[in-house]
Amino acid sequence: MKAESTYRRLNHSILKFGSSLVRPRPNRAGVLVAVIATLVFVWAPAGQAQNLNWEGQTGAFVTPFAYTSPSPGNSVGLPSVAFHYLDGGSVLGGFYEISATLGFLSRFEVGYSGALNSEGSSPTLSPLFNSGFSIFHGKANLLRENAGKHSFLPAISVGFVARTNVHRVGGVIDDKNTSNADFYVVATKTITQIKVLPIVANVGFKLTNASILGIAGNAPDWQGVVFGALGFVLPGPKSKIVVGSEALQEPHHIQGLEGPPPATVPTTLTYFARVIPGRLPFNVDFGVAQAANEILPGVELKARSQFALGISYHFSNAR
Repeated sequence: MKAESTYRRLNHSILKFGSSLVRPRPNRAGVLVAVIATLVFVWAPAGQAQNLNWEGQTGAFVTPFAYTSPSPGNSVGLPSVAFHYLDGGSVLGGFYEISATLGFLSRFEVGYSGALNSEGSSPTLSPLFNSGFSIFHGKANLLRENAGKHSFLPAISVGFVARTNVHRVGGVIDDKNTSNADFYVVATKTITQIKVLPIVANVGFKLTNASILGIAGNAPDWQGVVFGALGFVLPGPKSKIVVGSEALQEPHHIQGLEGPPPATVPTTLTYFARVIPGRLPFNVDFGVAQAANEILPGVELKARSQFALGISYHFSNAR
């Protein structure tokens, strides 16, 4: 079915398809999980990176870093694993995501994320976001941080994310599974010149046809977007605490809701605090995600100030 041109007709379409969405489906993590992934943040140089983002990449909560999961230069490293939870609110429900990532040859990583979700309470909108999907990713480091003893050089990497069996929004309206992907380049730099306040800076560009990392299904077409993150490392009691924020530009519209008027999606913002206890390869992340609220006149997703929690662990650094 094509998107309807008015809010009243949109609601009519949602109600019409709502009954078919209530039937049991595999409950895997959704894209909104990706929104909260912004809470996972690396505080150390590339060789010590051990946190996974919402989609399983070494990175912030919803964006990747140029760093890769630790591994020897001539073999495969032990896995990094993570659990993330996002309270998506009354419309989107709760999301739970489990990730595993392997680094190899000290420059590459690959991984998989799967998720479960609890359904929201809106009878018209919640069914559009109830199903989960699978996430596969890969990354290759092209330039090491501080290469050639040039302390000003960031790490630079390229990577991809592929999402399959996506049954969200447009896929629900058309009653079919879809897929979408990201292809990106990213640069990350840990600035240590200020010894009492290390800073992690991250910036990148990606080509994507996903809406809110797949949480809202697909975008109508491929679009180039930018992303970035900034974190400050503070001393805590027998720990390090990273505080910061992250921004991810989103494709403007959602496939299946092109209008007129079209549904619009704002930039995703996150605010986070990461606690790193001592020297253990273990991180606990707390944060707030600012995702999407009113996407059409009178249609609110109520996901603008949502709590997120993340836990990451890397086995190869265990003592």
